Amino acid sequence: MTHVDAEFPLAALRKRGEFVGSFRRLRLSDRAAILGLGALILIAIFAPLIAPESATAPSGLPLDSPSASAWLGTDEVGRDILSRLIFGLRLSLVGAVVVITSGVVIGGLIGLVAGAVGGWVDMLLMRFTDLFLALPAPVLAIAVVAAIGPSFGHTLLAVAIVWWPWYARIVRGEITAIKAKPHVEAAKLSGVSRPRLWSRHLAPGTFPPVLVVASLDVGYVVLILAGLSFLGLGAPAPSPELGAMAAQGLRFLLSKWWVPVFPGVAVALLAFLSNLAGDGLRDMIGDR
Repeated sequence: MTHVDAEFPLAALRKRGEFVGSFRRLRLSDRAAILGLGALILIAIFAPLIAPESATAPSGLPLDSPSASAWLGTDEVGRDILSRLIFGLRLSLVGAVVVITSGVVIGGLIGLVAGAVGGWVDMLLMRFTDLFLALPAPVLAIAVVAAIGPSFGHTLLAVAIVWWPWYARIVRGEITAIKAKPHVEAAKLSGVSRPRLWSRHLAPGTFPPVLVVASLDVGYVVLILAGLSFLGLGAPAPSPELGAMAAQGLRFLLSKWWVPVFPGVAVALLAFLSNLAGDGLRDMIGDR
């Protein structure tokens, strides 16, 4: 093994040690939130193995209260609420990942081009971005879903349409700051091609702030998706979507409280843990 080869595992160990050290220096609440969100993600991934019953087929008596056979009770059809929450958690997380990923890709590309090229291209792209930012995002998303029809895919499309401008602004600001740094000027003087300059010297500098914002956005996207489903603009029945479950069970709030309350608690818990975990990730990146 050469000297250079030997440095790679050592560098990896140092980075791992820095990561563990940064994690240990976080507040207890942030560490608990990161671990809790990780546990929810694992539950969502392995939902078919963890859920005790089917999410769409009845498994007991309708409106049965929480018991040993149905820990969170059953809904008006007799479906196990715990199983529906587990699969609903998967839907919410998948939806959040799809929306945020599309926002990062579309907004990131627009921000990269605007910041790197500058001039009239920057002005044109940013005015286009401002047009979307000026419109109320929830209202625009509702209008899009109402126009093309309610479904889970249409809901994701509607939210993705209004989510990318924030990332365009963030990336454009970071690129503008990175352009003035010495290593970028040195790369330009050495004759580096524009694609290589953008991909190797400009874009990587935007990853930490974008990652932090994306982690914080998980909770907001989950709440928006749940809100649209609550209004009847999300996944149709019998799909186990958390917002739709809360809306459909609202009429039982005073008599069979567990039907609407547990889905609402699941949405709140997921949003709360996502925001705390995002705060912790921001502190970890800043610490390093």
